[in-house]
Amino acid sequence: MKQSQLFTKTHKEAPADDIAKNAKLLVRAGFVDKLQAGVYTYLPLGLRVLKKIENIIREEMNTARGQEILMPSLQPKENWQTTGRWDTMDDLYKVSDASGRENALGPTHEEIVVPLVKQFVSSYRDLPFATYQFQNKFRMELRAKSGILRGREFIMKDMYSFHRDEEDMIAYYETMKGVYARVFERVGIGATTFLTFASGGSFAKYSHEFQTVTSAGEDTIYICDKCRVAVNNEIIEEQKHACPQCGEKNLRTETSVEVGNIFELKTRFSAPFDLTYKDEEGKDRTVVMGCYGIGLGRVFGTVVEVLGDDKGLVWPRSISPFAVHLVEIGNTDDATVHDEAQRLYDELLNKGVEVLWDDRNLRAGEKFAESDLIGIPLRIVVSSKTLSSDTFEVKDRATGEVSMLSWEELLAVCKKQ
Repeated sequence: MKQSQLFTKTHKEAPADDIAKNAKLLVRAGFVDKLQAGVYTYLPLGLRVLKKIENIIREEMNTARGQEILMPSLQPKENWQTTGRWDTMDDLYKVSDASGRENALGPTHEEIVVPLVKQFVSSYRDLPFATYQFQNKFRMELRAKSGILRGREFIMKDMYSFHRDEEDMIAYYETMKGVYARVFERVGIGATTFLTFASGGSFAKYSHEFQTVTSAGEDTIYICDKCRVAVNNEIIEEQKHACPQCGEKNLRTETSVEVGNIFELKTRFSAPFDLTYKDEEGKDRTVVMGCYGIGLGRVFGTVVEVLGDDKGLVWPRSISPFAVHLVEIGNTDDATVHDEAQRLYDELLNKGVEVLWDDRNLRAGEKFAESDLIGIPLRIVVSSKTLSSDTFEVKDRATGEVSMLSWEELLAVCKKQ
């Protein structure tokens, strides 16, 4: 893409009403636009990042035999009354139409997926399986103050697994721990993200969160470096400040943000909807469930909080909007520089490399500052200086290292990206 054709622009100043690092950098760099507190538009650069996060999650859910669907956001009141959550969920958006019919704007989809699945499950032969979606969610969040980390409207991947018994569900649940770890590793925050023991409520002794260490978080976790797991603040007293796995009491305390969670639902939602199957002996059994959620915006914002620096965004290659930022330095009369930039742009595209080409007639300093702000992993400079040396200036955004590379060396580096 040519940057001159990008309809969005960067901003020199951060929005005055946002204190979160992710909001400041993403708005300044032209990745998102704030409509109101907790509600954001994803602009072209931001949507490219969001879709790459989505595709990584999709690939990993598919490895766990997940089957993708898409359910409605508008959900009947009756379904929520069946589970008893219409009157007990205090962040539920409720809407009425002209006829007085009431619906919920879905914050989650247990009330929809269970009646859906009931149409297709009748025998033990139909189990197990898992289904997932990427869907807008709505929650009446009164503390929407952390940019895209805490939204009133947000995109979530929610997956639901269906099993014959608890043993089968627990085995799948354990598999999902590893699947989630791969997701966070691939998006660039694996080193600072911990499987965290949390209260299981009425479902189980524990549920599990995936917490990423960052000062932007609102959670406190206690990390066991021996086991590389953590305990959240709500259950640490119950654990007597010890690791649930090894008993270690020398736990370090960190501030963190939750980027995903998994729960053993058991029969909490299948029982109210009478979701059953017939076993080998023809007896009716209630289906056992698990659920697994990841907030895409939460992951997006957390990557910014963890990796961004004082110059701007720093994207890992896996989710960067582009692999290369090609910066042309010269005036509009400098046809030689422009032609070389065009040649390089075309060659990289032919090699399958995603390129943002800054072809605008701006000063070098402005272009370099914007490049750092946007945060694409590699910056390649084409100028009269590089042409005279028959090399290209390449800067690694994460390390700041600058190299002068030949054409062959440049292509090799880009392919690694």
